[in-house]
Amino acid sequence: MGGQGTGVSAVVLVVEDNALNLKLVRDVLTYAGYDVRAARTAEEGIGLAVAEPPDLVLMDIDLPGMDGMEALRRLRDDPRTQMIPVAAVTALAMAADRERVMHAGFDAFLEKPISVRDLPGQVRELLLHR
Repeated sequence: MGGQGTGVSAVVLVVEDNALNLKLVRDVLTYAGYDVRAARTAEEGIGLAVAEPPDLVLMDIDLPGMDGMEALRRLRDDPRTQMIPVAAVTALAMAADRERVMHAGFDAFLEKPISVRDLPGQVRELLLHR
């Protein structure tokens, strides 16, 4: 995998269909020293994860076409990507939504709107505890 999981040069794949959200996350994480890869669809994200496995995936749940839940299932079913930590990124804020997302096998849950201040630390923690 890309980096050492400590922040500097760790590879984070962001799968997000909203261009503004994607730019925000990419800019914040790049500034924090991460190597950020981006995908606008689940299919594109899976392809990138297989081609160059990242250290962490931040996966939007509500994607066009294949959703983030199905994308996670496919990543977990593939021996090349099954060990990559995947965090759900979603505006679904109800306790039942969070439970459903975590039950699907995500390693973490990040709520939208993303906190620019907290995101680098959240990513660092996910990488340290993978």
